[in-house]
Amino acid sequence: MKRVLAAGAALVPLLAGCTVAGNASGGGGSGEIVVGYQSKTINTVTAGTLLRSQGYFEKRLKELGGDKHSVVWRDYDTGAPITAQMLAGKIDIGSMGDYPLLINGSRSQAQGGDAATEWVSVTGYNLRGSLNGVVVANDSKAKTLRDLKGKTVSASVGSAGHGTFVQAARRYGLDPSKDVKVENQQPTVGASALQSGHAAAFAQFVAWPGLLVNRGEARLLYDGGQLGVPTFHGVVVRKQYAKDNEKILRAFLQAQIDATNYLHAHPLEAAESVASATGLPVETVYLYNGAGGVATFDPTVKKPLRDAFVQDVPFLKSIGVIQTPLQVDPFVNESYIRKVVGPSYDGQAASTANPAAITGTDEVCKTKVGDAATAGEVWVKGEPRTRPVADPVCLLRNVKALQGQGKQIRAAYIPDTASGTRWFADKDVWVEDPSAGAAKRFKPFATQEGAQKYVSAHGGARVVAYDEAVKRA
Repeated sequence: MKRVLAAGAALVPLLAGCTVAGNASGGGGSGEIVVGYQSKTINTVTAGTLLRSQGYFEKRLKELGGDKHSVVWRDYDTGAPITAQMLAGKIDIGSMGDYPLLINGSRSQAQGGDAATEWVSVTGYNLRGSLNGVVVANDSKAKTLRDLKGKTVSASVGSAGHGTFVQAARRYGLDPSKDVKVENQQPTVGASALQSGHAAAFAQFVAWPGLLVNRGEARLLYDGGQLGVPTFHGVVVRKQYAKDNEKILRAFLQAQIDATNYLHAHPLEAAESVASATGLPVETVYLYNGAGGVATFDPTVKKPLRDAFVQDVPFLKSIGVIQTPLQVDPFVNESYIRKVVGPSYDGQAASTANPAAITGTDEVCKTKVGDAATAGEVWVKGEPRTRPVADPVCLLRNVKALQGQGKQIRAAYIPDTASGTRWFADKDVWVEDPSAGAAKRFKPFATQEGAQKYVSAHGGARVVAYDEAVKRA
């Protein structure tokens, strides 16, 4: 792995491109609130892209005092420059992933004084870690992470995608400091490096793995869900700013809830809004943010997420990303979101069920859809709603029936048989297991490794092409 940079050094090339007008006392000019977000990191949309496009924060601010306040939105590719600008007093509220949050808290505590920051809410999360992944070129011979030994991997050092890769590589017997060279690159640069052959793999956070796979430019080598470590994104605020402007912060958190409710009630429209604002394919956005999506959106701070956060502190110190271990208790402040949510907070925080479950009736299999472990969707071109499917075999049967009607499939989504990670059905590796019975004969896997493990453990099972599975389902 690359000689891992200390957090401060890792930020240097990123800071050069940051231009945020503001002052240390309040982010922007008089009456301005500066919000730093990552438009293409679609796990943060309820505190960024979707929140901005729907105008919820501005609407909540008007309730406080007419046109007294205005919002300045600053868009970045990663969380690192947001942290740098917050420490300089030039961003008031920001959203970023769990590892960048740790770096944010660590650096703010080390700097002290008015630089102190607090993590105040969650945007989206995945309890297994499936928001992160490692992809390789379609013609790559790599079957597992072990096959990347001696090769170059592109990652944003200190990001959740990078952390997932390091932890997973160790499980495959790789020494991250010796066996793999990691190039510290922005996601856009890393994607180009993968396509040009300058990088053998690309380890990144949502939505990059899904984007490249959806475009047909890569395949998933490692699903972060295999790691089994929760990953999430959240909202961070300058502590002094929150104290001085609690009403504004609460208005932001209420607006975040507005955006979350909209996403749950109108998942397809929300995905289209995000796609329009970011230029991302709506099919990729919906993979993560749609009903039954890879990301679960809930602003409450849940115990499994906080526990994972605590465990990440020594890990990030061990790889040199943070120098001063974060004191978690002073950094986590859920009092603001608790006030905004109200009496239902504890119950909501205790629940990890996806509020945007796939429901309805499978029109082809004539069965009710409700099992999150197997439910999927088919999106037909020209239709305003996706079609729910009960399980993998029913998905194949739906696709076959629709093709027979001359309809074009825009996208089809189904959970991985082993990890449960929702993925593109036509990009999955499908396995036929005759011993499983007709209703479960075909099984999807997001990675070749997952499919091969199943085949090895089940005599008579074999990998089949997606088109063949559709034809024979």
